Amino acid sequence: QVQLVESGGGLVQAGDSLRLSCAASGRTFSGYSMGWFRQDPGKEREFVAAITWSGGRTFYADSVKGRFTISRDNAKSTVNLQMWGLKPEDTAVYYCAARPSTVGVTTLSGYSYWGQGTRVTVSS
Repeated sequence: QVQLVESGGGLVQAGDSLRLSCAASGRTFSGYSMGWFRQDPGKEREFVAAITWSGGRTFYADSVKGRFTISRDNAKSTVNLQMWGLKPEDTAVYYCAARPSTVGVTTLSGYSYWGQGTRVTVSS
């Protein structure tokens, strides 16, 4: 089992920055690829960013590429999502997730563990 707890969400204005963190506990964190997803009410959960277990490869949705950066610290069992230039359309609940494979990290399926989410609201 891997337990994930997100933090760092909040209410910001368009153009602001925000840093989300996800703390993991349980099984060896370094063995998992990590992803961030988001979901707005009434919409499907969508991929935002992912990072392989070593941190050697990162992946981003086109909508956030160049504005968001995912990183991880295996020694601290944390994964972060630094967000710059936030837009109202970034408003959503952001979820951290873990999967034991580096294949298909941009898709929801295959992620074994999920956090409870942290809400990000971007006002215009």
